Formats: sequence, structure tokens, C-alpha cells
Amino acid sequence: MAVLEVLAYPNEFLRKKAQPVTRFDEPLRTLVKDMEDTMAAEDGVGLAATQIGADLQLLLVHPYAFKGDEARDEPVLVVINPEVAWESPERITAEEGCLSFPDVFIQVSRPAKVRIRALDLEGRPFEVEGEGLGARALLHEVDHLNGVVMIDHVSFLSRQRALKKHQKNQADLVAAAKKKKAEAAKAPKV
Repeated sequence: MAVLEVLAYPNEFLRKKAQPVTRFDEPLRTLVKDMEDTMAAEDGVGLAATQIGADLQLLLVHPYAFKGDEARDEPVLVVINPEVAWESPERITAEEGCLSFPDVFIQVSRPAKVRIRALDLEGRPFEVEGEGLGARALLHEVDHLNGVVMIDHVSFLSRQRALKKHQKNQADLVAAAKKKKAEAAKAPKV
């Protein structure tokens, strides 16, 4: 299928609350496949539709988040119109990253366990429970669908450090792209 561009923060679309999915059709299945390809290309554990500019309550989580390495070849979990049904009172602070903040990792406190109600790709209701990384991944992606990003969960100082690192990373990416373009322009034409 296709690898899509992951929007980098501060793209305004990342602050948008996504619209519910109402059509369970071939374009939706194509979008899910493209999101799977994108998540795999970016080596991500999860991806929300808003991160690729789609205004839909749709997210994917790799089964690795729930079962570890033994689940590497299992199908990706497709979660549509998610609703947090329950969160454990126990919280865990752990390192969290985001494809919209490449190479930025911060300590975020989240519930240790969570249960999500949602629809599958055929529009059938189901529930999924996550613990540890599974809970973190589900909640992180649900946040995206509500216009919330990981830096919203940390102190002002931690947020400023993360943003400074993110801005440097983005500047480095732009410089590398310019250099590659200049080198391509100098290459002999055949």
C-alpha cells in the first residue's frame, strides 16, 4: 500500500479532536492498511489517524505492546471510536515516545491498566484491556484522537526540554534533506 507522512508537532492537526467513524467501507480498510505500513516503516508501537492527517477516531496498536516479542507477527489491533471504560487507580511513570516527536522520550505517568470499548474494522463492538505498555500505548493513541499530545502530561520544565530537543531534531532533519537535495542536484545525469 502506502507509507504516509507522520505529522510532526506543532502541526495544528495534532490538536484536533477527531470525528467518529461512521462508514466501515473499502476506503477505511485502505486507510488502515496504509497506517499499518506507516507504523511499520516508522517502527512504531501505535499510530492514531490524526497523526497522518485523517480526521477519524481510528487508532492502531501493535500486539507487541500487549504480548512482547512473541507477538511480532500477529495482526495489528484496529480500534475505532474508542472510549475509555475503566482505568486502574494505580499509575506507572515510564518513558514514552511519539512518532510526532521523533527521537524525543519523556517520563509520563499513566494508569497501569485500562479497558477500552471500541468498534472493529467491521463495525462490531469489542473491548480490549491493556496493562503496562499496552495501557500506555492505548491511552497515548486515544489522547491523539482528542487533540492531546504526550507533552501535555508533564511539568513545564519537562515540556520545555522535550520541545527544545524536538526543535533541534526537526532542524537537523531539514538540514539533512537540504544536503541530500543539493548532492542529488550535483550528481551526474545519465
